[in-house]
Amino acid sequence: MNMHDLLLKPVITEKTTMMMSDGKYTFKVPLRANKVEIRKAVEAVFGVKVKSVATLRTMGKFKRMGKYIGKRPDYKKAIVTLQEGETIEFFEGA
Repeated sequence: MNMHDLLLKPVITEKTTMMMSDGKYTFKVPLRANKVEIRKAVEAVFGVKVKSVATLRTMGKFKRMGKYIGKRPDYKKAIVTLQEGETIEFFEGA
């Protein structure tokens, strides 16, 4: 499996933006991805040293469209903490 396939997209919200100052970056990852694979993918793609990885599985919400009920897909988020002094340049700028 390609390392780029493990990091689906970054999660950018107010909370995750404030966490970036502490060296914590949040990514959306596949449900089957584990912490070891996520650590290796971040280190390979961005060239940084990872201190720890925390994962959480988020259940999709049920949504109604008139009389029909649908469900958004489940997903997994990974909060990656980097070693002291490391940053990911992809998130910097604006």
